[in-house]
Amino acid sequence: MKLSTRGRYGLRAMFDLALNQSHGPIPLNEIARRQNISEAYLEQLFASMRKAGLVKSVRGAHGGYLLGASPDKIYIGQILRTLEGNIAPADCVSEDDAAECSGADACVTRIVWERIRDSISQVIDSITLQDMVQEQKLINHRKYKVGLEYKDTVQCNS
Repeated sequence: MKLSTRGRYGLRAMFDLALNQSHGPIPLNEIARRQNISEAYLEQLFASMRKAGLVKSVRGAHGGYLLGASPDKIYIGQILRTLEGNIAPADCVSEDDAAECSGADACVTRIVWERIRDSISQVIDSITLQDMVQEQKLINHRKYKVGLEYKDTVQCNS
């Protein structure tokens, strides 16, 4: 199971917002530059996240985007489901609208798909943007202790 760029880039962009929220509204071009993501692509992602209430837009000369709630209230699962849709590994165990299967009662693989779905959900529904910010601070602190340079916003390839 692999996330598309929508989920991966959207999570990176939301993490960027969480890291930089103290600076006020963040223009998309700044996020795009820091994360090395197309600004046009981010516009599409942020339109979906704005509809879901995950971000708010501020118009004007000093406009940009803000998180729709505090980082400790935004779970990774919310972001991924908004951008990727259902995270179930098979249609028959969809969270939203499971496909009917005549052999469901005797299907051993369905049990595997359910366990995978539940495990993924447990992880993504237990991690907040604030958790990610805290992890980044720990990474930065460890790098500082050994004398390595670091940036507040880290670009990742995933």
